[in-house]
Amino acid sequence: MSVKSAQRVVQVFECLTIHTEGLSIKEISETLDFPQSSTSNLIKTLAAEGYLRQDTQKKYKLGPKLIGIGTAAMESLDVSAVGKPYLKTLMEEVQETVFMALMAEEELVYVAKIDNNRSIRTTAQPGNKKPIYCTGLGKAFLSFMPEESKNKLLDSTQLLPITSHTITSREQLEHELAESRKRGYAIDNEENEEGLFCLAAPVYGGDRQMQAAISVAGPKERMTARKDQIAKVLLLTSKKISASLGYLAR
Repeated sequence: MSVKSAQRVVQVFECLTIHTEGLSIKEISETLDFPQSSTSNLIKTLAAEGYLRQDTQKKYKLGPKLIGIGTAAMESLDVSAVGKPYLKTLMEEVQETVFMALMAEEELVYVAKIDNNRSIRTTAQPGNKKPIYCTGLGKAFLSFMPEESKNKLLDSTQLLPITSHTITSREQLEHELAESRKRGYAIDNEENEEGLFCLAAPVYGGDRQMQAAISVAGPKERMTARKDQIAKVLLLTSKKISASLGYLAR
């Protein structure tokens, strides 16, 4: 059973996480549909304890005491451990192999793989590193990371052909990444392994930064026949993992 006062504290924090410019007591009350008198008492109590702060415009923002709590929470989260139950459910729904990868020192590293009983043979395994420009997971990072970081990575990357389908033109790759951003997920169309088709989506953390990417991979013919259905489940899964890591969509 939820405790109303605790629930309201959480709602205030979530509200101010979205409204980073700050809100007055009246604005918080109206946004959350709380009575103004009880909102005033709640906000002033949280501010007195250091969980909120008031700026010169009398707007309330998240306070410094939350920094230590947030840091401790981030340190206690293991992205792959948090994601694995969701990846297992994803595999069961789409009946294809699913992966999770992280970026480590500008390299793509696989941290999880959940096979399906009809999985395609692939060289991708947990602990392995793969090129960032020609894998679905890598292209998801390139598509959704900050522009400056993407340009830095591509400036230092040779677009070598891995298969006959690998994109080796910077201009063509940039176009592909722009398309990925529009649809919300990246595609690897036999660019790293012949016959393998992959859809990959970003996972965000509580700091609103991309923490990982997840993907569904399988034989091209089987994947393309169900592409829209797989993409829908993939994106829903990425949102669930992101929420579990503290990400709040604006």
